[in-house]
Amino acid sequence: MRQACEITAAARALAGEMVRPGVKTRDIDKAVREYIVSRGAKPSFLGYNGFPASTCISVNNTVIHGIPGNYVLQEGDIVSVDVGAYYKGFHGDCAATFPCGTISAEAQKLIDVTKQSFFEGIRFARKGHRVSDISHAVQQHVESNGFSVVRSFVGHGVGAQLHEEPEVPNFGAPGRGPRLLPGMTLAIEPMVNAGTYDVKILKDKWTTVTADGLFSAHYENTVLITDGEPEILTVAEGL
Repeated sequence: MRQACEITAAARALAGEMVRPGVKTRDIDKAVREYIVSRGAKPSFLGYNGFPASTCISVNNTVIHGIPGNYVLQEGDIVSVDVGAYYKGFHGDCAATFPCGTISAEAQKLIDVTKQSFFEGIRFARKGHRVSDISHAVQQHVESNGFSVVRSFVGHGVGAQLHEEPEVPNFGAPGRGPRLLPGMTLAIEPMVNAGTYDVKILKDKWTTVTADGLFSAHYENTVLITDGEPEILTVAEGL
């Protein structure tokens, strides 16, 4: 898991470095795919339930599952990159939202609040807590800053399979769901909208956008439950 997650985190960092005006999203996807393969791993997303790319690249009002293509990044865009790598029987999974050039103050706040909500949540990713203790902390931070958490999609367990039990919502009352035990590995991933939490899925059956057209941000790491502090496995400098 640690090796798979290290490769995944490095791939996310590579993608972030490429986010700048004039770059096509498919070029980011190509670079990430080549990097993952160069490390002896496989892109977890490529072909997963028919998904056609190695990364999900979701721009502006696209929440998740954006398909890389000919879109050319523009100044002011915010770009969410979700990536997974499969290495020697295990998956890593992580995501982050990156600014493209100079972005608005509100867009930067959305990115910052989304990332911080993850860290608020993992304060409860400890032995003896329940899954919804994480969920509640994420929701409280997001909503106290005037944003909303997506309800239609949630985090999840991750390991030998990309998506495993338990589900890890980003909303809900505390004290519910499975009790956390050492050795569990969770993909904790706040998906945060500037406006309503409602989303819609486009005709390609993948691309998921905000119902009101406002921006969305995404932040995710694979986290190990231990006997003490939680360990973020998808560690990369600055992320």
